Amino acid sequence: MDLFSPDSGLVIWMFVSFGILFIILAVFAWPAIMKGIAERANFIDKGVEFAQEAKTQLDGAREEAKGIIDEARRQQADILRDADKMKTRIVDEAREAAQAEATKVMDQAKESIAQAQKEAEKNLRNEVSVFALEIAQKVVKTQLDDEKSQKKLVETLMSDMEK
Repeated sequence: MDLFSPDSGLVIWMFVSFGILFIILAVFAWPAIMKGIAERANFIDKGVEFAQEAKTQLDGAREEAKGIIDEARRQQADILRDADKMKTRIVDEAREAAQAEATKVMDQAKESIAQAQKEAEKNLRNEVSVFALEIAQKVVKTQLDDEKSQKKLVETLMSDMEK
């Protein structure tokens, strides 16, 4: 059973080698490990700060984007409202222009009809006068064949002129 009972010299050398290893690790490895752990902690802290800052910026960007979208929607509504007003105004102006043009055409047609009517009346009067003169000439010729009736006509005309 020598395996389970250590020799006292072996135990002392094990403690001495452990102490030397512990001192070497404490002098050289421990500060490097602690420095690495501190750097890693700083890196993690900076990462957390960066993540929080990024989250804050993202939230701000979301709010800004929401504001921009709301403004765009408001502008879109304004543009649509203005376009509708413009459409209504253009339609009204076109309707008024068409109505004015129709009135103008109607007035011109009435004027043209009145002028044509006056010309027709003038032509009719001229033709009636010509016919009346021709009839009067024929009547006067037939009545004024004798000298006595000619003298009577002249006297009647003279008396009408004096009045």
